[in-house]
Amino acid sequence: MREPYADILVVDLLGGIGDLLMLLPAVHGLARRHPGARLRVLTHEPGAELIRADPAVTEVRTPRHGRAGAERAAVVEALAARRPDLAVSTTRYDDIPRLLEEGAGRAVTNLWRDPPPDQPVGERYLEILHAEGLLADADRAARPRVHLGRDARAAGERVLARLAGDPPAPPVVLVTDAGMAVKHWPRGHWRRLAAALAGSGHPVLAVGPAEVAAPVGSPLPRADLPTLAGQFAAVARRGGVVVGPDTGPVRLAAAAGAATVALFGPTDARRYGIGGVDLQGLPDCPYRQPTAITEQPCWWQARCPLDPSGPACMADLDPARVADAVGAVVGRRPGHSG
Repeated sequence: MREPYADILVVDLLGGIGDLLMLLPAVHGLARRHPGARLRVLTHEPGAELIRADPAVTEVRTPRHGRAGAERAAVVEALAARRPDLAVSTTRYDDIPRLLEEGAGRAVTNLWRDPPPDQPVGERYLEILHAEGLLADADRAARPRVHLGRDARAAGERVLARLAGDPPAPPVVLVTDAGMAVKHWPRGHWRRLAAALAGSGHPVLAVGPAEVAAPVGSPLPRADLPTLAGQFAAVARRGGVVVGPDTGPVRLAAAAGAATVALFGPTDARRYGIGGVDLQGLPDCPYRQPTAITEQPCWWQARCPLDPSGPACMADLDPARVADAVGAVVGRRPGHSG
């Protein structure tokens, strides 16, 4: 018989929106397997915005400040507020695993253990929790999905109607920014891709800093994450595609139901793939470490050992190849020809 857990605490304090989205299937799986449990999630803003209205989540907690030690203090507060029967964590720094192991009835504190180099991170989380007896077989196939409220959906539809209209080809959204410089695609590549897509009749929209986004497409209005998810859902309803690097907004687009073409350079698409079309630049790079990306010489400062002008792996992704991938995705969707 499955052990009953009345209070479950899930801790994801890695800092990225994408990190939380990769953990979301595990959150939903735990909620399904323990339907009477109080499920609390401790994570960072702005990712917390995506789960506050999620019916699977009872409470969302965030660190109180951005100074050193804030995450550890937030874990201490969460444990003091209510001792969880079960704690699950992706977070390994600042002695957080020990705090959870001592402060919870049961703790699974290392969802990163023994990763195969070709297994997606989110699938690894699910496999470990399944092996721990916390998820069922069916949960292992789950993919990230965000809960979208009616207001967010309606707002997204209004924006797409205004910016894209009713063209002969579906809209394409270009996510021109990334959280780290090492993941940036060259600006000239964005412009060439935008020109090719516009030439094929696609309305081209853009998300990112104005100096990069404005030259390549009509900028989507700045919005909070639930509203942006609503815009991506409206793109999905029109059969559109979202293109961008391995970054949170592209993962959010997929979690909102949109088709994606994701551009992978320093991260390995086999490990961090989003699940649509995942294109790998410079697949034979000798410096890429699929299971230890932060140890790569390029990671923190974007100083590529192969090209002093910028990440060679990102530059290797030719715009024509990306445009062909978009065309192939659109061609597979009902009601559209490639």
